[in-house]
Amino acid sequence: MFGLDGRIDLANLALILVLSAAIAAIWSMPLASLAASAIAVIAFNFAFVPPRGAFAVDLHQHALLLVTMLTVSWIVTLLVARLRWHTAQATAQALRSDQLREFAEALRMADEPVAQASILRDAVRRLSGAEPTLLLSSPSVNTDEASAIHLLGSVAPDESSGLRLCLKEGRPMGPGTGRHEEQLSWYLPMRGASGAFGAALVRRATGASGELRNHVQVLCDQLGAALERSDALRSAAAAREQAQGHALRNTLLTAISHDHRTPLATILGAASALHDQDERLSLAQRRRLAATIVDEATQLSRLTDNTLQLARLGQVGVALQRDWESVEEMVGTVLRRVRQRGPQHRVKARVEAGLPLLRCDAVLMVQLLDNLVDNALKHGIGDTPVEVMARRAGHSVLIAVQDRGPGVPAAQRRRIFDTFQRGDTDAVAEGGDDRPRPGAGVGLALCKAIARVHGGELCLRARSNGGSSFEVTLPVEECPEGTSREGDEGAPP
Repeated sequence: MFGLDGRIDLANLALILVLSAAIAAIWSMPLASLAASAIAVIAFNFAFVPPRGAFAVDLHQHALLLVTMLTVSWIVTLLVARLRWHTAQATAQALRSDQLREFAEALRMADEPVAQASILRDAVRRLSGAEPTLLLSSPSVNTDEASAIHLLGSVAPDESSGLRLCLKEGRPMGPGTGRHEEQLSWYLPMRGASGAFGAALVRRATGASGELRNHVQVLCDQLGAALERSDALRSAAAAREQAQGHALRNTLLTAISHDHRTPLATILGAASALHDQDERLSLAQRRRLAATIVDEATQLSRLTDNTLQLARLGQVGVALQRDWESVEEMVGTVLRRVRQRGPQHRVKARVEAGLPLLRCDAVLMVQLLDNLVDNALKHGIGDTPVEVMARRAGHSVLIAVQDRGPGVPAAQRRRIFDTFQRGDTDAVAEGGDDRPRPGAGVGLALCKAIARVHGGELCLRARSNGGSSFEVTLPVEECPEGTSREGDEGAPP
């Protein structure tokens, strides 16, 4: 302004002062900018307004110029200050919106309530600068300590009472809430649609505003909704498992009552004939009736074992009696059982030498192979043999039971392992064998369940020259040192 003095008139020189006042208002506090504008106008009057070097004013228009300069400078300062305040509010609102979005995303990724509460603690700590304390509760809200799932953070006895009261009533307490204003901290509930699922103790920082409390309350309500959603999902899963358990039990009872009726009636009829007509029956007839009783009782026993094992494997957290077992021994056990039931059955085995030991439940695995062999014998054609093959397949052991029967129609292959699914009579007719094939339709479903609880898989493959191959793949685990192997020579032929 001193450099331009004498080159431009006084009014234009005054515009430079107004410009500088506006620039100063952008970076300075409002009160400092107002004071600086007033001092600048007084200095302008002293340095440039005639008479110079004095605060007096000769002309009224100069006085009007000074008043206008001061007024415009103050108006610009106040407008810039208001604009800065709105900008700060918008920035803070954007940051809070981003925090809410990130907080909601973090809650969605966390499953456990304690992990979700830790996310809230971190967010509140960044906002308030103090460590909050959280109390999580079960949906049945009461003040008993036994109802609390977890308490995160340190708390004094009176603060603990405040948390329980806030949890019970589901309303905030503390400064600015209209309830218990004398408290130094905020007690904020974690509210869901059906009530409060927790409470947060937020130790207030000096100068904390109601906006901070409202923002923290929104975060708490988000956690409350997440806890309510998690509890609803757990309740739904438990109800679904319970319903599935009831449905499985009802289906098993229906299957038992239906499929056990025929062998029981046959056994009862044969036993009655032996009891009432023993003297009139020949030795061959008595032996035939006794053999019928044995066969039907054996079939009834197999049906019962399969049904009970399927029900046991359908339970959550079933424990297996695992041990290191030899494939050769398990295959040999199945062959002995089959030949005891009927020496006329032709079953062959081809077991690769040097197979590793499997860590499995031998009883279940033998039942799996026994069911597959029995199924192959039922659906075989004439005296065609059934083959049991075991070999190494990469990091697994493949055990296959193969037959030369009519095979499984393509429409049934996808659901052949479902519970209570039985082969169509059309498939029986194709093989030219009209023998009744009893069963509850749980054998293959049980085999599938046994394979899966061992970490393996059971599948059906149609053979090129007719027949089916049921193949179970079991993972090979590293055998500990000192575990002996038996049966390396292979299974019985």
